This record gives sequence, C-alpha cells and structure tokens, in this order.
Amino acid sequence: MGHLSMVAKKTINEIVDRYKDEETPLMLILSDIQKEYGYIPLEVQELVSERTGIPVAEIYGVVTFYSYFSLKPKGKYVIGVCLGTACYVKGSQQVIDKFSELLHIKPGETTEDGLFTLDALRCIGACGIAPAVSISGKVYSKVSVNEVPQIIESYRQEAQK
Repeated sequence: MGHLSMVAKKTINEIVDRYKDEETPLMLILSDIQKEYGYIPLEVQELVSERTGIPVAEIYGVVTFYSYFSLKPKGKYVIGVCLGTACYVKGSQQVIDKFSELLHIKPGETTEDGLFTLDALRCIGACGIAPAVSISGKVYSKVSVNEVPQIIESYRQEAQK
C-alpha cells in the first residue's frame, strides 16, 4: 500500500464507519481491511487508531498476535504447511523444508516475484490426511516431498494463464 491514496483512505474510513456502533469493533475492522488489501501496514493501523481512539500499540498487538493478519503483502498463492503433531509425525517438516528450498524463502516470507508466500501452520484440523498442505484455500492431502516441485510448477503455470 505504501503511502495511502485518497481512495484507500476513503475505503478504510468506510470500513471503520461500518462498525462505529459495535462495542468492540477492532477485530471486525481489521478483518475487513485484511480482506480488502491482503495486509495491514503501520500506516493503516495509525489511521484506524485516529478514527477509533484505540491506541496503535493495541492495534499492532492484535495484528501481530493473530496469524490471519499480516503486516506485509502476501503472495498470489499462500502455501500453508501444517506442522501440527499428526502432520509433523508424517513428515510435514521435510515438506515445508522442500518448499522453502525450491522457492528460496523461509516460512513467513514471500517470493520476490510476489507469487508465493510460505506459512508454517499449526493444526489445520486435517489430521486424517497428514501431512496436509493448504494453498489459497485448496487442501492437498498426504503430501510427499517428491510432490512439492510438481505442485509449485502447477501454480507457476496457472499464474501465466
């Protein structure tokens, strides 16, 4: 988002106004901003603080506590590898390591081309299909290290369409 445009400020103000009658509006406001822009940088947190009277420190605390929120833009495809107990026991650490190696990023980072973000997830509730990988909402079951290159390539091809 960089420096907020007038359009972005207007949209954020509309989101804040939408929840002005709520007793505790912060999560609702932040959720809508995250959905709209994909991340919540400090400049946006400051604007929300000005409009709501909620201290920036409190807003920042919420944004950094919940993994749903992000301070930086995410890639077009968000790869979440479950590292919960069942997935971990079935090899998810090796799967995330392979994604990391091939994409040249660590968990929590985004590729330079903005195509992929790699996230380490705790339990995603897919223990029966461990190790599970979620990519932008699509869940892959029983993912092996050998499948990782093919998965990445399929998304690279999709992005070129």
